Amino acid sequence: MYRVGLPGWKLAARFGVPVRLRVNIRQDLEANVYWASSPDLDGLAVEAPTLDELKKETLLVANGLLELALHTANPPAQTDFILRSSLPAAA
Repeated sequence: MYRVGLPGWKLAARFGVPVRLRVNIRQDLEANVYWASSPDLDGLAVEAPTLDELKKETLLVANGLLELALHTANPPAQTDFILRSSLPAAA
């Protein structure tokens, strides 16, 4: 397992090594939504009203971004969801 964002991750993934993607999930109490972003994969930003919907949408977006980055369909990836503080997001 090799983490997205580390040096050589694209090469490792192209050779079939599964890559791990960290995803941070936060809750915006004022807007009553959850949102996800990744410190590893640029462009990953997803918002949804429930955690289940957020996870589903995040996996779709992450797979699409990985496909673009690797120029291949169905990249071997594992996504770790990390729930952070439930404090309201700053506006």
